[in-house]
Amino acid sequence: MILNHLWGIYTHPKEEWATIDRQHESYFYALSHIMVIALIPAGMAYYASAYLGWDIGAGPTADVIKLTQTSAMSMAVAMYFGLIVGVIALAILIHELAKSFDTHPNYTQSLEIAAYTATPLFMTGFSAFYPELWFIMTIGLVGLSYSVYLLYSGVPIMLHIPEEKGFIFSSSVVTCGLVLLVILMALSVILWSVGLGPQYA
Repeated sequence: MILNHLWGIYTHPKEEWATIDRQHESYFYALSHIMVIALIPAGMAYYASAYLGWDIGAGPTADVIKLTQTSAMSMAVAMYFGLIVGVIALAILIHELAKSFDTHPNYTQSLEIAAYTATPLFMTGFSAFYPELWFIMTIGLVGLSYSVYLLYSGVPIMLHIPEEKGFIFSSSVVTCGLVLLVILMALSVILWSVGLGPQYA
């Protein structure tokens, strides 16, 4: 069943990683998990942008920014596919980096690590129900922190390497992930500069 590891990675992450490692599903299963979870931030971004509006200022007189429904939908669709591509790219990075640590996971294992690690970060999309910048940043930081924790706790289990080696490997993945994030942000700026930016209501 899709998402059957969702509760476990929050309540008992190390035991759940061991379960995932014992019961490897197909590549499509791991991909389906991230395709479902990515709907949360993309869908909430659409709803908040088109109907609630974003309050990015300070004080009671701050303007609320809304997008047209068409623009919000376009941005949400682009965000959805961008998130999925980002997780797949992270999985490829994990697969390639593993060769330097004398471990050889298959692409399914690499995608499982990337998908379940990204899950808490994607779940923070629910914070858009209250589209205040400070609130979303706070919840996002919590989600990011837990995602990093999942990575550090899951890598030694999934790759069958010592925790010390897993720590170094996970740190390398985090570094590459940050570089990947900067690349995605740069691509967004380029797309906005050629006229594909948001249309405000």
